[in-house]
Amino acid sequence: MSTPGLAPRRAAVQLLDAVLEEGQLLSDLLPKAVDHLPPDERARAGRLAATTLRWMDRADRILGPYLTKRPPPTILNVLRLGAVEMCVDGAAAHGVVNSSVEIARAGKHTQRLSGLVNAVLRKVAADGPEKWATLPAPQMPKWLRKPLIADYTKATVMAMELAHSRGAPLDLTVKSDAKGWAEKLNGTVLDTGSVRLKGSAQVSALEGFEEGEWWVQDAAAALPAKLLNAKPGERVLDLCAAPGGKTMQLAAVGADVTSLDSSAPRMERLSQNLERTRLTAKTVVADVLNYEDAPFDAILLDAPCTATGTIRRHPDLPYAKNSDGFPALFRVQEKMLDRALRLLKPGGRLVFCTCSLLFDEGEEQVKDVLARHARLRVDRAAGGIANLPRGWAVQGGLRTRPDYWSEQGGMDGFFMTLLRKPA
Repeated sequence: MSTPGLAPRRAAVQLLDAVLEEGQLLSDLLPKAVDHLPPDERARAGRLAATTLRWMDRADRILGPYLTKRPPPTILNVLRLGAVEMCVDGAAAHGVVNSSVEIARAGKHTQRLSGLVNAVLRKVAADGPEKWATLPAPQMPKWLRKPLIADYTKATVMAMELAHSRGAPLDLTVKSDAKGWAEKLNGTVLDTGSVRLKGSAQVSALEGFEEGEWWVQDAAAALPAKLLNAKPGERVLDLCAAPGGKTMQLAAVGADVTSLDSSAPRMERLSQNLERTRLTAKTVVADVLNYEDAPFDAILLDAPCTATGTIRRHPDLPYAKNSDGFPALFRVQEKMLDRALRLLKPGGRLVFCTCSLLFDEGEEQVKDVLARHARLRVDRAAGGIANLPRGWAVQGGLRTRPDYWSEQGGMDGFFMTLLRKPA
């Protein structure tokens, strides 16, 4: 008989290997990697992998004194998982150590190191939990941390890292009556109108899900559509729209929405979300750069980006990605901005946003697009967001950060701007 809890732990180690050694994302890996497990163990495997990635820097600091040299990647991930389970989850040392040793023994190239796993994790069990609380928040990898310190300050980046380590609560955008739904779901209404729930929950089991009264959307991700401030009957284009949170916001106010994305599977998910929420939009699978239907009264461009603002929800991102593709990605954003402006009617408005913390994907893009297009301007007077903190206003637009609202659970990092095309 295998050790209780072995299967999800083994799956979690395999997920860690794929993220850290192959650069794959958890969201891509999970459906196939855990489909052999029962539902509760699938959820546990994903949570174990994500928690280990979230706390990996601190786990390495705990393990360091007990290792004379860096072990092979799979063994290191077994040790990281074990350290996090004992120090973060408070899991019983006996079960963690036994499972970890069994995982090492089962591998042809790792079985000889099962004794190392046993010895190191027993030491962690004795000293680790007490040491854990004295260590700083886990740091992001240098490839990302260095440019962020250049954009902000070291102190600000450390505050972001602390927010990343805490994870993220569940935020909802509701069609109407935010206060009423907050009371029904034991949540609170944030200043920007999103409903934030306490603790974790199975989304599909919550009241109002089947009826389509709300959808999951980070509070920061809900702001760009509010900034666009679409009106009933306006012809609005949502670019790079899937999985559809912004499309549903625009449709909910009565706009005539065209929703476009290049991914057919992601657009299928968007269509399912529209059906559940009983909202209507025209869906198009196409490349933004080749789309010709125009003109539109208003356009929302949520451009492809590094997604560095979403690390609190996706702790695998800093480890699955690096900075190699940055210049090409920035050029794609420029081309999409220019295309979107061509699709916009004279006098129309365009919200450009990215879920990125990097200035190159926000403030610098705005500076460059204003230089490329004469008389294009940032419109600070318009927009549908009231009572935002003054500190969120930055050169060229608005910026949210993971460390904002820290006492309430933080928020994703976004840059957004409202641009007005000359009449």
